[in-house]
Amino acid sequence: MSSSSSSTVTSAPGKVLLAGGYLVLDNAYPGVVVSTSSRFYTVVRPLLADSPDAPIQIRVRSPQFQDASWLYFVDFDGPHAVRVEHVADNGSSAATKNKFVHLALQRTLALAAELKSVGTLQNSLSYGLDITIVGDNDFYSQRAQLAAQNLPRTLDSLAKLPPFAHTGVRLPDVHKTGLGSSAALITSLVSALLLHLGAIPRDAFSSADGATASDGRKLAHNLAQYVHCLAQGKVGSGFDVSAAVFGSQLYTRFDPAVLEPLMKDDISDVPLHPVLAPSNPKWDYRVEPFKLPPQTRLMLADVDAGSDTPSLVGKVLKWRQAHAAEAKALWDRIDGLNRALSRTLLELSAKAARNPEAYRKAVKYISTIQSVQVRRARAQWLANPNIADNEHHIALKQVIESFIDAHNLSQDIRANMRTMGERADVPIEPPEQTALLDACISVAGVIGGGVPG
Repeated sequence: MSSSSSSTVTSAPGKVLLAGGYLVLDNAYPGVVVSTSSRFYTVVRPLLADSPDAPIQIRVRSPQFQDASWLYFVDFDGPHAVRVEHVADNGSSAATKNKFVHLALQRTLALAAELKSVGTLQNSLSYGLDITIVGDNDFYSQRAQLAAQNLPRTLDSLAKLPPFAHTGVRLPDVHKTGLGSSAALITSLVSALLLHLGAIPRDAFSSADGATASDGRKLAHNLAQYVHCLAQGKVGSGFDVSAAVFGSQLYTRFDPAVLEPLMKDDISDVPLHPVLAPSNPKWDYRVEPFKLPPQTRLMLADVDAGSDTPSLVGKVLKWRQAHAAEAKALWDRIDGLNRALSRTLLELSAKAARNPEAYRKAVKYISTIQSVQVRRARAQWLANPNIADNEHHIALKQVIESFIDAHNLSQDIRANMRTMGERADVPIEPPEQTALLDACISVAGVIGGGVPG
């Protein structure tokens, strides 16, 4: 719902970059992005202050953390400017500011004022806002929680934890799992505010994919990209925000120059909507359909703490600049493999739709075959005694061959990414992870693996 007198609830998924790590920074190369079942949720409701004549207040809470409550006052400087100030709230939030939330509030209210007028926004905020933000457990490492309950590190143990479990720590101390928590948080928050304040229509999110998305959904995407970049202090590739808005996709980044007019700290005199409007042709990102095949799922390891992505990216880009021809040849080769993997996985979905029974039998059979050596998958998976050279079994064989192609492509991507890591002196897939991945891929029913971007 988008009425300012009722509650508004939104959610946004996390992301996994299945293929296209590092390459996705360049708009010549798309990334294969999968949105996760784990999501961030934002609930916006009236704060119900004592009097609508009191200072406009916005309270934001994140109940999964210690001392995670922030209070903001909203003021209007003249007919156009909106100011959002963080204030200490009985000491609970004085020590820990939340830059992501603060910027999301500032910029979203400023955009809403441009779209709806300052007077309309003031009226919508007259009783303040009470905002609660939570994320599914998968966004944070649960090792400490499992250890505290003497539970083994298994999926069954994770299922025993309560939803939105308390992390036991303050926000700066949490161990993230790399699912794009900041992008999902910002996307859910700015979308909830835009809907709640009536800045975009209530049905703005009725169409999920980027190709047929409404202008309201695209505006939420552009705003979330902007806020996320501003909070991080740089314009990244944007695939994480795009996944949070549009779901799984083949993603090609936007030109960073589109946000250049808005990336200064003080832009109070710069209108947001002309830059963020979907009609602005400088928003040249591309979102193409993608989904995982039926009866497959993506499983991720809880590594407790992610790598220093900016440092790794910096080293890779430095190597690319110093060895342009070599890097281009390698990136072009990896890009060809990435695109082929995307096509193969989409073809599996098409084959499942054309012949569900053959697809079901193929999946059931492959899930029982253990690949003792990862490069022997073709021989092992095609050794099905039920596959005969007749028309009845052709569809079954074709499905198995597509899974073999997906397996081989993922292995080739890994090999070429390791090559890039060696040449750039970056641990893209260190030996410890190579050993772990090889062991996982040898398990029955595993199609492929890798270190996600």
